[in-house]
Amino acid sequence: MANYSAEMDGVFVALADPTRRAVVRHLGHGPTSVGDLAREFTMTLPSFLKHVRTLEETGLVHTVKNGRVRTCVLNRERLTLVDDWLAQQRRIWEQRSDRLEQFVTDPDRTDSDRTDSEPQERPQ
Repeated sequence: MANYSAEMDGVFVALADPTRRAVVRHLGHGPTSVGDLAREFTMTLPSFLKHVRTLEETGLVHTVKNGRVRTCVLNRERLTLVDDWLAQQRRIWEQRSDRLEQFVTDPDRTDSDRTDSEPQERPQ
């Protein structure tokens, strides 16, 4: 579980930067050369390449060199880490809001009245 958390931390750190999110969004339309991607940003190529390296290190992007052209390709599978985590958090918070609604509508109900189908989960 700790390894999974470290992987997810890296993905979230990579996606925290607006430039890297824009690159991921652009690559969602298909593979693009580093040069074409870099033209969209007002920074030097070496600075842009640092962003590409960060995305590569987290596994969100991989690059393929063909002659002098390096092409970036989005690894959509890696985004499932984020999607799975968000789905889990959504379930937890929906359960909490359901319990809050039950408390507000039926304040006499206690935790011991809860059925087995209502698990108590803690956010991670």
